[in-house]
Amino acid sequence: MKFDKNALTLYAVTDRTWLNGRRLYDDVKKAVIGGATLIQLREKNLSHDDFKTEALEIQELCREFNVPFIINDDVELACEINADGVHVGQSDMSADNVRALIGNDKILGVSVRTVDEAISAENNGADYLGAGAVFHTGSKSDAVDITHETLKKICGSVKIPVVAIGGINEKNIHELKGTGIAGIAVISAIFASENIEEACIRLKQQFLTQTERC
Repeated sequence: MKFDKNALTLYAVTDRTWLNGRRLYDDVKKAVIGGATLIQLREKNLSHDDFKTEALEIQELCREFNVPFIINDDVELACEINADGVHVGQSDMSADNVRALIGNDKILGVSVRTVDEAISAENNGADYLGAGAVFHTGSKSDAVDITHETLKKICGSVKIPVVAIGGINEKNIHELKGTGIAGIAVISAIFASENIEEACIRLKQQFLTQTERC
């Protein structure tokens, strides 16, 4: 799949914490109907078989809506089901090794917090970077906040697009104006919302009108 940075505009990262008895498939469907431009399936506590079953179901949904589907961390599963790509953190498999496994036609995203990490990820084959946390977040227990000045420096240090992640919601999107990001990666502001579809519509509209994309 040829990577289009417009896929980063509203990057939805799943979190089953907010399901309250609903199916993740149904919540993801609401998100893509509302305008989510990319889905990252993030599961930390499922068995391989359960993760695969869920991934195949949501992958089919994403293909129906022509939305890229990315697996978080699990490079083996991403290759097994022929996902559109994979996203890894600094403590996961190195970007160059991931690229060697998934090939050049798959999307590779890498989480970064510093300029040095950003440059290294780009040099090792990343298609885009996820930088953050840009605001305090409870969705990831290991998230470390970065300043908006650092975010701006990261965007300026690489040629590949950067998506901001961490604590982003409708009230603070405007604070990211001028940083140079290509999009926002959102977890709870989408999946903890009472109306997921409407939340996506508003988040996407606010990002496009209140920030300056690079």
